[in-house]
Amino acid sequence: MQKLVVILGTNASGKSELGIRLAKHFGGEVVSADSRQVYRGLDLGSGKITAAQAGSVKHHLIDVADLSEYYSLAQFQRAAYAAVDAIAGNGQLPFLVGGTGLFISAIVEGYQLVDVPPNEELRRELERLPLAQLVERLEQADPEAARRVDKGNSRRLIRAIEIAAAGRGDAAAHQRSPRYNCLQLGLTWPREMLEERIEQRLKDRLATGMIDEVAALRAQGVSDVRLEKLGLEYRYITRYLRGELGTLADLRLQLGIAIRQFAKGQITWFKRDSRIIWLDPLGNYLEEGRDRIGEWAA
Repeated sequence: MQKLVVILGTNASGKSELGIRLAKHFGGEVVSADSRQVYRGLDLGSGKITAAQAGSVKHHLIDVADLSEYYSLAQFQRAAYAAVDAIAGNGQLPFLVGGTGLFISAIVEGYQLVDVPPNEELRRELERLPLAQLVERLEQADPEAARRVDKGNSRRLIRAIEIAAAGRGDAAAHQRSPRYNCLQLGLTWPREMLEERIEQRLKDRLATGMIDEVAALRAQGVSDVRLEKLGLEYRYITRYLRGELGTLADLRLQLGIAIRQFAKGQITWFKRDSRIIWLDPLGNYLEEGRDRIGEWAA
């Protein structure tokens, strides 16, 4: 099987920079595994790397979709497979780098996915329902999917109901066919240190124009409903711009809490996979990563 290095981690862990440095060391290329970085225009809010940060390492699956489009998990998987195969075909080592657990699992596990298009009428109906009713709807439509999906995430609940309504069921839960021999390296930090990193990163992004980014998207015609679905930064800043969150200090406080909670969810997701090798964040994790990959790839 083709070898694939996976660099994963929580928000503000430094995984993107680590992936770049490791890919550069081994002469590889990076395939992004981030559900928001596929979209053009989501830069600061998604933590998208800059051209300067990327340096001489080529990246794939960044800025490949417009915000007017819905970029599904199945679309990502097809594009990621094509990118990994192309990189390997050129004699280089592919690196899958990101923090979207479902995107990473779709590649590592080889989910056999169905590409169900969005059902806008059904979505409008479901978006009016509270979480409890969404969970109940999914439990009735697809009990297996209900056991697996994040019941605190309305977007994922709606998508699962949408798939069930199309008569396709929870295909990802039942059929898997891994295509790659994966080495998964994880990076995170002790809780207090991670919270400090999250807080500092949020402060930096707010200072460098993240609010302006969201305001510009609204001015370009991106709806508040769409922005609310694009993750915590876009959701909370949209509410702030509507005057619902009070002061800038209130925004920073509430958004910081939400991001920390999200990071806990990321850890929970990744910790389910015992094959992930967690690098020591307090040591020389770059050198440790180089050694792990060097031994595995030999």
